[in-house]
Amino acid sequence: MSQITAQRLAQIPSATDLYNIDHLLSDEERMVRDTVRKFVRERVLPIIDQHFEAGTFPRELIPEIAELGLLGMHLDGYGCAGLSAVCYGLACQELEAGDSGLRSFVSVQGSLAMYPIYAFGSEEQKEHWLPRMARGEVIGCFGLTEPDFGSEAAGMRTSARRDGDEYILNGTKMWITNGGVADLAVVWARAEDGIRGFLVERGTPGFTTSDIHHKLSLRASVTSELHFEECRVPASNMLPNVKGMRGPLSCLNEARFGISWGVTGAARACFETALEYAKTRVQFKRPIASFQLVQRKLALMATELVKAQLLTLQLGRLKDEELLHPVQISLAKRNNCREALETAREARSILGANGITLEYPISRHMNNLESVFTYEGTDDIHTLIIGQALTGINAFE
Repeated sequence: MSQITAQRLAQIPSATDLYNIDHLLSDEERMVRDTVRKFVRERVLPIIDQHFEAGTFPRELIPEIAELGLLGMHLDGYGCAGLSAVCYGLACQELEAGDSGLRSFVSVQGSLAMYPIYAFGSEEQKEHWLPRMARGEVIGCFGLTEPDFGSEAAGMRTSARRDGDEYILNGTKMWITNGGVADLAVVWARAEDGIRGFLVERGTPGFTTSDIHHKLSLRASVTSELHFEECRVPASNMLPNVKGMRGPLSCLNEARFGISWGVTGAARACFETALEYAKTRVQFKRPIASFQLVQRKLALMATELVKAQLLTLQLGRLKDEELLHPVQISLAKRNNCREALETAREARSILGANGITLEYPISRHMNNLESVFTYEGTDDIHTLIIGQALTGINAFE
């Protein structure tokens, strides 16, 4: 064994990178991660508590987010950065270390609003919308969930009736992130030939939005209902290159990918807070980090964080090599959301009563993660997706 190797083995690994995952990243990937981390530390963390408490989204950050190239960053051309899936994932991780609402904004813009135009739109639609969306000049939202149809999205009642050169939309979409601030809605509706996607601009007669208030989760995020009443859109606003549930489900897979990464950032923020607190909080004349039960909690949190990070890194590598299967996304989304939420709860227990205040980020993350645990496919739905892949038997019906 060389002296250098011995010295390296003697070094204690970083508490937040026990498996030296940093070593597995390329220089570009580390640069993206560190750039977004710096932005979150300097621009997000100083203001996010106030926005969470007030129930407002920090819209003033949108130009800076766009300037960093984060909107549609995993798409090629049309003013988009064209970065790898791993780079996109790392950006989501760092954004959600700030707040789930911020990562949700970027996820919806890039994966749920820009991606369907990129994947299923006409060339005219791509050229018209994507560069402006990448610059943050046009904000998008994704209209799929309805008041009576969440997990069973295929049962949607929103309809699109052809009338000459137009479609007439009627229906309601609910729990729509960015809905109240969006300039453009990607709306999925039932047409005569199946489920179709439509681009509906703010200000179109018959299209209105109403924000959902009194939320205890994702408070620094805009959540809305979309209402369509005899709303006429040009037939040219239909996404021409997809029909059926393949369209919206493929968009959801894009978003779920980012969520799988994002929640590791929230978990890391909770773990780091609990670790630092445990080392400085003195009880019975010594830091509580010296107690066996506290060390057990920290060890469990660190272990789950490593596992989640390794899951997402492999997920990103598979996506970049075009080998990714949807069930792999479901596995990562289910595991990482579940363990991030458990990490937040364990971290809160270490802080005791201090953990419920906005002086520390833990309860904010914990409340946010309750929503992330549910949206883009509930824990139950992803469990059944995995079960079907394992058994070949559909348990949904």
